[in-house]
Amino acid sequence: MNTNSAILAPDSPILLIPYMWIGDFVRCHSVVRLLNERWPNRPVDVLTTTLCAPLLDYMPGVRKGIVCDLPRKQLAFAQHKALAERFSAEHYGSALVMPRTWKSALAPWLAGIPERTGFAGELRFGLLNDIRFGEKKLPRMIDRCGALTLPKGAPVPKDWPKPNLNVPTQAAAEWRARHDLKNGGLDDGSRPVIAFAPGAVGPSKRWPVSYFGELARSLTTEGFSVWVLGSPAEAPLAKEIVDAAGRYARDLTSNDLRNAILALKVASACVSNDSGLVHVSAAIGTPTVGIFGPTSAWHWAPLNPLAATIETQTEVPCRPCHKPVCRLEHHRCMRDIPASQVLPAVHRALGRVAAPA
Repeated sequence: MNTNSAILAPDSPILLIPYMWIGDFVRCHSVVRLLNERWPNRPVDVLTTTLCAPLLDYMPGVRKGIVCDLPRKQLAFAQHKALAERFSAEHYGSALVMPRTWKSALAPWLAGIPERTGFAGELRFGLLNDIRFGEKKLPRMIDRCGALTLPKGAPVPKDWPKPNLNVPTQAAAEWRARHDLKNGGLDDGSRPVIAFAPGAVGPSKRWPVSYFGELARSLTTEGFSVWVLGSPAEAPLAKEIVDAAGRYARDLTSNDLRNAILALKVASACVSNDSGLVHVSAAIGTPTVGIFGPTSAWHWAPLNPLAATIETQTEVPCRPCHKPVCRLEHHRCMRDIPASQVLPAVHRALGRVAAPA
């Protein structure tokens, strides 16, 4: 943010407009922490969708969320104007606009927020008055997002504050009790839980579901329970995994992200594709095994340390392609990762924590 912020009231609120994918939304908690450090007297609010809103309840340093589900692929000017009116009522001094789209800068401009910071893109001159350049030279998403909190021209640091989802243990225990997650009496609650997140945006980032099933079967045989997390879109994947694993596996897919958040707090470890939930799990502090195929772990893994980053041990020249669908149709970057490679990583992850009570 530019030096014009010096003329703003020292306690004027800051509005953060993040990317609305779950993983990127979690990553943006690093930005919140940076803002808290730089301006400890300025409250930070975050624009959010209904989907991502539960995350804000566990993000220290966020005053509140502004929930608005703007439609994609259409202007919806009336809805942007209504959102601008909500912004105006909060008297924001600054807005950080992380997405490069024209629409993402519209409501802050309509609201007359004095300082509007973002990267140049989609002819946003005028909508933004603190325009930054050089976004494409920054290699990682966190570098691009974090740079907007720094003075113009400041060097990008090597390390950023880590996202932190502070989920109370008692809240997770109460959630587990409410949902009676004891497999109808088969499980007395003493079996450690391994959470699976088999979904991802784009099929190329999904480890084959049959491999998840094989891993689940091995873990339940060893004395663990397996909970499969995700949205209702992942329910068919969950069914296949549960069918393969048997009675100690549960389908916990849900349209409420809060269920996944609380389940990940309960879990002793998590196995996840490169998806939003790998970021959620890592930011909670649950030992997480992340499986990466078409995407580069250096670019897209959580900032929080993973218990293990799993990639194919065979030579796959086309990776990383960062494509949502395998253009060569062999999907070797994921198919060449057997369950026998992931199971030892889960064991190592479990060695870092005690089993849940």
